[in-house]
Amino acid sequence: MTLLITIIAACVVTILWYKNAPEDTMKLGFLALMYWGASLMWMCDAVFEYKESGAEFFTPSVSDMINDGFLGISVVALGMVIWIVQLIVKDPKGIVKKSITDK
Repeated sequence: MTLLITIIAACVVTILWYKNAPEDTMKLGFLALMYWGASLMWMCDAVFEYKESGAEFFTPSVSDMINDGFLGISVVALGMVIWIVQLIVKDPKGIVKKSITDK
């Protein structure tokens, strides 16, 4: 589930980044790279887990699927938080600077 969730997030963000690629004022490329990196990490984890457990890898219990789902959602949420902090710090549109200097 973690692999599936992060790959879906990576694909969605990559499509949004590609659609707005010339400007990229929202720094979606950074978010896409984080999600693709997480997807690569979960892919390596899946390969080693399959090597260890064999065919049992394809029949997880319901509790394992729920735990993996929560982990995948947590990873996507953490990536969003890191992206938002990076966006506020870099302030590509100057909104934070403008709101500070207007007061």
